Amino acid sequence: MDAAAALRDTIVENLRSRTWRAGHRIPTERELGDRFGLSRSTVRRVLLDFKRRGLITQTVGSGTYVSDRVHEAMAGWSAASQGAAVLAVSPAELMSARLVLEPSLIEMVIGNATAADFSRMEECNARAEAATTLEEFEHWDGQLHGAIADAAHNGFISTVFAMMNAVRSQSEWGMLKRRSATPERRLEYQRQHRELVAALKDRDAERAKALSLAHLVQVRVNMLGY
Repeated sequence: MDAAAALRDTIVENLRSRTWRAGHRIPTERELGDRFGLSRSTVRRVLLDFKRRGLITQTVGSGTYVSDRVHEAMAGWSAASQGAAVLAVSPAELMSARLVLEPSLIEMVIGNATAADFSRMEECNARAEAATTLEEFEHWDGQLHGAIADAAHNGFISTVFAMMNAVRSQSEWGMLKRRSATPERRLEYQRQHRELVAALKDRDAERAKALSLAHLVQVRVNMLGY
């Protein structure tokens, strides 16, 4: 059991740190079994759990690969594991934390972001703009902010933002979003998101920080009234 737990922890750490990125081919069952002193059947059960969570994919005759949706799946897993702590966080506390943290990450994001990170941000924007429901828009809004945080390439920061997205999934946040939502505000958020990503791609830290802060202040005013 300890060896199986060590295998799980190693896989999680490789995914969280992005040592294994989307599309990465992970070692075979035999290689993992030899490394951790496990039978192939035990390794297979561990991998099946990761597959069910959407973290890996398996192709017969080809191998086991990190899922293209690994970041979303990791966010959901991290959020679930932190559920008790998340339940105690109010929307006001979340907004206060976001106002401090998100603009502060900009320089790290600009220094570390890759073309793949920017592609993910653009995809989040496109999916948010195509969303037909508020819930779908809110999901991709959260995914965008998570993608920006992930572009810092810091496992601790990614975990913190997964917890933030878990708070956003709570009913209290959703209720406030529905009360404050208007078509005009959604369009404004979409414009702000596009401008922020453009500034990040231009590696313009000063402009990106200002845009990030202005966006978050407007969200707070719309939702909380201050």
